[in-house]
Amino acid sequence: MVAIKETVLKELTFGARVAEEEAGELASYFVETEQWNQVWRDEVDVVYGPKGSGKSAIYATLTARESQLFDRNILISPAESPQGSPAFATLDANTLIDEDQFVGLWKLYFLAVIADTFADYDLRSPAAKSVVRTLTDAGMVPGRSVSLRQKLANAAAYVRRMFSEIEPSLSVAGVVDVGTRIRFTEPDDVQRSNGAVHVDDLLDTAGQALEDEGLKLWLLLDRLDAAFAGKPNLEQQALRALFKVYLDIGSIDRIRLKIFLRSDIWKAITAGGFREASHITRELTLSWGRAALLQLVTQRMVRNKALRDFYGVPYEGIASVAGQEDLFLRVYPQQVENGPNKPQAFDWCLTRTSDGTKRTAPRELIHLLTEARGVQLRRQEVGEDEPAGEALFDGSSLKGALPAVSETRLNKTLYAEHPDLKQYMLALEGQKTNHSVKSLAAIWELPPDEAKTAALRLVDIGFFEKRAQMQFWVPFLYRPALNLVQGSAEGVNSSGDAPPTLAG
Repeated sequence: MVAIKETVLKELTFGARVAEEEAGELASYFVETEQWNQVWRDEVDVVYGPKGSGKSAIYATLTARESQLFDRNILISPAESPQGSPAFATLDANTLIDEDQFVGLWKLYFLAVIADTFADYDLRSPAAKSVVRTLTDAGMVPGRSVSLRQKLANAAAYVRRMFSEIEPSLSVAGVVDVGTRIRFTEPDDVQRSNGAVHVDDLLDTAGQALEDEGLKLWLLLDRLDAAFAGKPNLEQQALRALFKVYLDIGSIDRIRLKIFLRSDIWKAITAGGFREASHITRELTLSWGRAALLQLVTQRMVRNKALRDFYGVPYEGIASVAGQEDLFLRVYPQQVENGPNKPQAFDWCLTRTSDGTKRTAPRELIHLLTEARGVQLRRQEVGEDEPAGEALFDGSSLKGALPAVSETRLNKTLYAEHPDLKQYMLALEGQKTNHSVKSLAAIWELPPDEAKTAALRLVDIGFFEKRAQMQFWVPFLYRPALNLVQGSAEGVNSSGDAPPTLAG
């Protein structure tokens, strides 16, 4: 039994934490939630979610099922690099001046991607040929040999030229230069008769080309957080323009923008008011309840042949929640911490990986279980007893995995994405886990009103959970990385440090 269990443990894998790192394997254990089905049925265009919530997994699964979409007469084209350096990362604050120019850039860039798709699928209708020819004349040469980065650079150069020159499309004789035929303001009759075309009309022509072939085209946009990392002003300008373009293109039934965006970025770009937001209705925010997370974990577990053979479970997985609960409690201990009021092991995992919003992202849960495997193997390698019965893990291995998860989440997510708030989190190192505005003001050496503002910002990013009487509670997820001590700061009601309730 010992040798068999050790073999199962060594072969056990839960896959990568990050969808981009496992695109080839993702399809075998992707959980088809109702939220996924809404995207698949083309009921949703904009998918919001915190980091690690599964946006990129949906994106990767769409690209992996390209042939199935084609059978439904849907073509897909990534409009941002799914791996490596994002195309839009090459933009800087000097590239374009205002939101109108960004609107023009997005439209021209999307047209360049659309022209690529027409060339790839050899669409030859007059409308398709018109789009490709016009884009080629403008310097946006179709073809996969031209990277997305270069397409973006070409489009940006064209937009800068058009916005910086006065009537650049007219020569002395009034003839439109083919290199400046695409306009961002409405051409007059003379300009149109000489070949000028408004960018929106060219998009309409692209839609007509797809209609002629009985096709639809989905343009996929993910990794926008990485595209504008460290450039908050540029990010806000570019993304506000993107959503304006989304609404403009919305009238073209044959073209869909599918946008995957972090919830906190959406909140930031709309914080100062964004009237277009009320018109965005084909949207959803990803959330993971307990049942979906349990299904996610057990579906990844049964991918492992050694585990299936050891526990006698089928390759296709276990459909019922009761069966999934049973499998988890065969592999893991009943409880991580023993006691009549202590949660079962899976619920312990959820409370330890949830942030201040009381939500657990799949990324952190998978990371915890992966780290626990490493901890368990190392303990057995140095001669510690293996878990009793058929279990592969004991509670101490799950507890021992949490510090690595905590460090990764704090350093690679919160510190990396919110560097302006890092000082407040670092200042709490070694402190208690439950605070008031007064205790935070003392630690941060700030006036109470400034401390309250900073604390509420930490609530927004999920570092704090805001509780009654303006108390701020640090979730278990961040405690090991900061060496926090459970309990309330001086003068704070100690009842505020009770464990959180589980997300539904």
